[in-house]
Amino acid sequence: MTGIITGDIIKSREATSQALWLNTLKSALNSLTHNTSNYEIYRGDSFQIECSNPLHSFKYAVYIKACIKTIKGLDVRLAIGIGGKSYQGNTVSESNGEAFIYSGETLETLKKEKVNLKLKTRSSTIDTELNLYFKLALIAMDNWTVNSAEIMKLSIEHPNMIQSDLAKLIGISQDAVSKRQKRAYLDEILELEHLFRQKINQL
Repeated sequence: MTGIITGDIIKSREATSQALWLNTLKSALNSLTHNTSNYEIYRGDSFQIECSNPLHSFKYAVYIKACIKTIKGLDVRLAIGIGGKSYQGNTVSESNGEAFIYSGETLETLKKEKVNLKLKTRSSTIDTELNLYFKLALIAMDNWTVNSAEIMKLSIEHPNMIQSDLAKLIGISQDAVSKRQKRAYLDEILELEHLFRQKINQL
């Protein structure tokens, strides 16, 4: 079983510089996997990444969203597909299987549904429950400011850092870090990430 995230950048053409978000996206994908054959950027503003451990799929999605939202005015649609893999190609776009189909089909529905994150697995019960939680989480995530997105990104990159360490890293006070993490709903999103792993373990 594998996890596939297919996504596209929202309002990419309105960005002042394509290089800015493209470099940010490449850096995010490189941080998630050292194997460049596990991800691909195509059609200008679309991309796909494989999470060989599907339990990490939601964390990957949150991290990509946080990275993109550090650029003012931009956001990203993300479709997670979790399932089998029937063919391993040289690149992620050449590979195939259940997870790839689920992810691709789900991305097509996101624009119509006006939702920026959705999951599809072989269990409709798990999908229904987690997608409801995702919709609720998106109330916070879609409204992250640049500062909220930055603190979420850094908190995922440095999970063992305490607030005072993060404060030194970005040159603000510990109190400011605490406030930004609260505004980003960091604790609630980490709780959802834990629940996500529990549910996917049932597949």
